[in-house]
Amino acid sequence: MDSGREDGSLELFAPPPDPGRPAAPARAAAPLAERMRPRSLDEVVGQAHLVGPEGPLRALSREAQLPSLILWGPPGSGKTTLARLLARAAGARLVALSAVTAGVREVREVVSEALRAARRGERTVLFLDEIHRFNRAQQDALLPHVEAGTVTLLGATTENPSFEVNAPLLSRCRVVRLHRLEPADLLVLCRRALEDPERGLGRLGLEADDALLRALAEAADGDARRALGILEAAAALQRSRRPGSRRLDPELLEAAVGSPVLLHDRDREEHHNLASAFIKSLRASDPDAALYYLARLLEAGDDPLFAARRMVIFASEDVGNADPAALPLALAACQAVERIGLPEGRIPLAQAATYLALAPRSKAAYRALGRAEEAVRRYGSQPVPLHLRNAPTALMGREGYGAGYRDPHGEPDAFVPDRNLPEAIPEEPWYEPVDRGAEVALARRLADFRRRRAAARGRSDARSTDSPARAAKEAPPPSTPAQGRD
Repeated sequence: MDSGREDGSLELFAPPPDPGRPAAPARAAAPLAERMRPRSLDEVVGQAHLVGPEGPLRALSREAQLPSLILWGPPGSGKTTLARLLARAAGARLVALSAVTAGVREVREVVSEALRAARRGERTVLFLDEIHRFNRAQQDALLPHVEAGTVTLLGATTENPSFEVNAPLLSRCRVVRLHRLEPADLLVLCRRALEDPERGLGRLGLEADDALLRALAEAADGDARRALGILEAAAALQRSRRPGSRRLDPELLEAAVGSPVLLHDRDREEHHNLASAFIKSLRASDPDAALYYLARLLEAGDDPLFAARRMVIFASEDVGNADPAALPLALAACQAVERIGLPEGRIPLAQAATYLALAPRSKAAYRALGRAEEAVRRYGSQPVPLHLRNAPTALMGREGYGAGYRDPHGEPDAFVPDRNLPEAIPEEPWYEPVDRGAEVALARRLADFRRRRAAARGRSDARSTDSPARAAKEAPPPSTPAQGRD
């Protein structure tokens, strides 16, 4: 692990730093992005909500106060730079660890050195990059030392800290949200690097118009490190292939850009953001947006069956009986992707997505299931009515199982108005079809069945008020159970 200075100490900067003194010049062999790191908050581009005149980090820097912070933002948004500048402004020694390579042993070494530094009157800031890579035990090892103030923690993460950082540690830190940099911000950074003769490329005398740098900024996808890396690669190609030209060649810039790498992680926040946007675009009847987010998922390497399965769920949950063809189509697309794979599997996915986006909507079946589940929780395990029970043995027949059951196929309109719910459960309209798509006809049919069932129930209630003799006279004779073993 290389987390310290060349003299073997763990400190990133030599102690004690002078808040008013600029940082030491970057090594000439360092990458352009490292050489061009801002030396003060005034040089920071973007993140105005944090470092602007009224920003909270600007206020902490002025007051030389530094609580424990979790810096949460996308790659290349300035997390490491802000950590360095805040530690310097607070007059603290900064120790840097990467959670990818460090563990509890390294944390204990930092704490031991911090205790020695405290006796010298020095404050220690621990910058822990990729803090989401620390497991629960490793984060717990930090907790007492952050709570006691032995170290001030500056954690950096690209992942949502509410998912990745333990609640006790998170409660002792302030979360600072960094935004992805806008193309205009990246253009400023690239122009600065192109013209800076001390740390940048200014001594090469290269020229580039704003249109070219804007294209570079767009290709960097909000990542300052990537933008400066592309610029540095383009300058190197320019010197080797066009040594006599000072104007950056667009073709060489395109070669330096290479294939874009999309921000994505299959099991982390950006994956769930894209999946949510995909489904909500379908729900909003926006096929263009749905196709965009589907393409984002696929281009980033997500499993195409994930998108297919989500559409199967959507077809039943959001479209339902308003368009009964939606579910078979989604299932067919899922099966097609499973059979043929990518790249051709993209085509049935696109067909299903556009169909589902424009299909009529109904959650009636899904909501009815929720009401039925609530009845189960409320009324418990009510006995099934006898007429709905099967009677495979003579004993069960004698006990009344199946007695009074009428086969609908032998009735007018194949409909029997008998009550089918347990007696303890009130008959309420759980399934309520909407007035869209195929559910319009279902709603008319259901209304007729419910009317006829209510009328039959009224006649049954009237008969139950008559004399027992008349009820006995009108009752059908008991059926003789089939002979069989008890």
